[in-house]
Amino acid sequence: MSPSSPTSPTTPDVFVTGIGAISCLGGSASEFWTGLKAAAATARPTPVPGLTERVPDVLAYQVADGATGATGPAGPAGVGARADLGRAAGFALAAAREAVADAGLGPRELAGAAVVIGTAVGESGGRESGDRDGSTGDGGGDGGDGGWEPMFSVAASVGGELGTFGTNISVSNACAASGYALSVAVDLIRRGEADTVLLGGAEGISWVPLASFSRLGAADPETCRPFDAERRGTVFGEGAAVLVLQSARAAAGRRTYGRVLGTAWSCDAHHPTAPDPGGEQLVRVARAALDEAARGPGDIGCVIPHGTGTRQNDVIEHQVLHEVLGEHAARTPLFSLKAFIGHTAGAAAAFAAVSAALMARHGEIPANVPLAHPDPECPVLLPQDGPTALERPNVLVNAYAFGGSNFTMVFGGEAR
Repeated sequence: MSPSSPTSPTTPDVFVTGIGAISCLGGSASEFWTGLKAAAATARPTPVPGLTERVPDVLAYQVADGATGATGPAGPAGVGARADLGRAAGFALAAAREAVADAGLGPRELAGAAVVIGTAVGESGGRESGDRDGSTGDGGGDGGDGGWEPMFSVAASVGGELGTFGTNISVSNACAASGYALSVAVDLIRRGEADTVLLGGAEGISWVPLASFSRLGAADPETCRPFDAERRGTVFGEGAAVLVLQSARAAAGRRTYGRVLGTAWSCDAHHPTAPDPGGEQLVRVARAALDEAARGPGDIGCVIPHGTGTRQNDVIEHQVLHEVLGEHAARTPLFSLKAFIGHTAGAAAAFAAVSAALMARHGEIPANVPLAHPDPECPVLLPQDGPTALERPNVLVNAYAFGGSNFTMVFGGEAR
C-alpha cells in the first residue's frame, strides 16, 4: 500500500509507516502478531515477585527477562540502552527502535521526529524499590543515591536515546494515556508541526496500581477474561507499543499499514474510578471519531473494545456499541485484546492501534481467546473459530480511564 490523496481537503492524511511492540507474547511486533493468532495457546498471567506473597489475588502478564536483548537493574532496557534505563522506558525504546527500522527512517528524519508517549504510572515501579527493601521511606522519586528523579520521563528517555530533536511529550491520564497521546501526535502532523512522530505507550509492572486494584475488588485472581460471566476484574500487563506516524509527504514512497482517520476525546467526570452507567460520553466520543473519519456504523469491520474484564465496563461498553453501531452492532466482530496481554494501562490504546494496523495489513481478525462462559448481559460477537476476514477495512478502538477520560479512534486500511 502507498499513500493516497487526503480524506478531505481540510483533513490531512496521517499514515502509519512502522510499528514495534514488546509484550508478554514476545519481543517484537511479529511475535505479537503470532501470539494473537495463537488464541488457544496465549500467554497466562503469573505471580509478581514480592507482591503476590502479600496480595495473593494479584497476577500480571509480564515480559520475559531479556526479551529486548539487554537487561539492566530495573529490567529489560532495550538493545544498546543505558543500563540504568527504567523498565517502562526500556520497553518503549525497544519498541521504538523496531518501529523506526520498520518504517525505514533515515538519520535526518529521525533527528527531526517528535516523540509522544502515553504511560499511566511511568517509572514508579523502579521508584518503589527502596520502599520494598526498607532502605528508603519517601515512597518514590528517589534515584537510589538520594537524588530526585522524575517518574514520567519515558518520552524523554526515548528521545534522548534516539537523538530526536522534535517536540517531546509525555501523556499520563491513566488508562487512556496512549489514546490521548495518539490524538496529540495526529494533531502535530495535521497542524504542520511535525512530519514524523514516534507515538506509543509503555508500562512496567508497578506494585501500587496492582495492589490498589486488589483493594478495589477489581483484580481477577485467575486471568483477564472480558465479557465472560465469571469475570472478577482485570489483570494488568506490561510492555510497549510504538507506531511511526507520518504526513503524506513524509510517507511518500513507503509501504503503509493504513491511516488514522479519526480520533476524539471526551470526559464524563462521573466518579473517580467507576464508569458512568449511562455511557453518554462514551457514545459521544465514538460518534465524534466516526464523524472526523467520515465513516458510518456500517463501515466498521472490527471493534477493539476497552474490554477490561471488570463487571461494569464490559456491560456498559456493550450497551454503548449497540447505540453507536445500531443494527450493525450484532454482526460487527470484536477483538478482545486484553484477553491476550492483560490490561496494559496507559499503553492499552497504543497496543490496540498496533493490532488495528496489523489487521489492516493482513486483512484478517485473529480468533479471540475462547470464552468459557459468555455473559448474557453483554452478548457481543467474539469469533473464536479461526481468523475472520476484515471485510470492511476500518477498525474502531476504544480506551477509557479513571476520572472519566474517554478516547476513540477509527483506523482505516486500504479498501480491499
